[in-house]
Amino acid sequence: MTSGPTSPARSGRPRVLFYCQHAVGLGHLARSLALAEGLAPRFDVVLLNGGRLPAGTRIPAGVQLVNLPALGHDADFALVSHDDDVDVADAVARRPGMLVEALHVHRPDVVLVELFPFGRKKFAFELLPFLDACVGLGEARPLVACSLRDILVGMRRDQPAHDERASVRANRYLDAVLVHADPAFARLEESFRPATPLAVPVHYTGFVAPDAPAPGDAARLDRVIVSAGGGMVGRPLLRAAVAAHPRLRDAGLHTTVVAGPFLPDDAWSELLAAARPAEGLEVVRYVDDLCGEIRRSAVTVSQCGYNTTMDVLRARTPAVVVPYAEGREDEQRRRAERLARLDAVAVVDPDALSGDTLAEAVLERRGRGAAPVALDLEGRRGTARVLAELLAQRFERGEPVVSRS
Repeated sequence: MTSGPTSPARSGRPRVLFYCQHAVGLGHLARSLALAEGLAPRFDVVLLNGGRLPAGTRIPAGVQLVNLPALGHDADFALVSHDDDVDVADAVARRPGMLVEALHVHRPDVVLVELFPFGRKKFAFELLPFLDACVGLGEARPLVACSLRDILVGMRRDQPAHDERASVRANRYLDAVLVHADPAFARLEESFRPATPLAVPVHYTGFVAPDAPAPGDAARLDRVIVSAGGGMVGRPLLRAAVAAHPRLRDAGLHTTVVAGPFLPDDAWSELLAAARPAEGLEVVRYVDDLCGEIRRSAVTVSQCGYNTTMDVLRARTPAVVVPYAEGREDEQRRRAERLARLDAVAVVDPDALSGDTLAEAVLERRGRGAAPVALDLEGRRGTARVLAELLAQRFERGEPVVSRS
């Protein structure tokens, strides 16, 4: 499904045009939706969604969604179309014009671009013309910022060239970089080392996490909940969870496996077949409130993606993580190592993953409980505050603002 921009009435509040492209899993989309929800009380928010939208995705109140022809990556990181009516070549031809059109239709005060130029190199075909169009507005140019997670991938074959290219582009196009992290946990310069210094101001917003639960709002079940984000790369973890279940059942624990909407169909059939005869093993595609389900569980098992990690930290549930680390992906492993040093999680090396190693880690962590972690988890509000402050500084400097006519 695709939809083009329509010219909305102005509310008198500043407007944010927010570009998000999730390519493999759901993490980037989930964080962008949470940020959009945090921005909505202060801003009119238009979210440009470039990836497939799972059925049942909740769009926050006050947020206008514009779907581009859906693109993503396959297992080999090649571009694929997730729109039945549009092939890759057609999507690549159409999407740059749709972004520029959205810029002119919505006349944003802020353009917020998720990850680029620090990632999403394959989407430069549309983002460079879009950012050039922002610059081309001259005095009516919106404030342009990048929305960035805590830790960047650091093992690309061309890592020095990648970082250098990103820094040059950031210095050309961006007014700010918003890092959604607590600087006590991770700083941008730890995973970004260009030869050309980054001249753009960097602002730390805090981690983007769900709201804190009310005290005593959920009783713990004798259950392990296992999740793998969108599921596209979750098969090894889900298989290990099924293999671990007999030992966990003997210890008095049920197992709920949340497969994810993008788990390949053959793997989903495999899970269903494994669960059918197994007492106390439940498999589901998705749950409406993963953080709530984690909060009600005795132990949580997951990869170490950004969003599920935030759910775990909010829930204060004993946690085991098996970071995704295929190819040159090292972001989750480094996040897991840092959390382990804080005693927030136990880590199972993905190279040593089996039913036995997973069961041992779950049972050990269940006995130890969850350690409190003093990190800033208020990134939704922090992002809205930073953007409001940046716009106020623009006004105080006497810079032109976007016309509201």
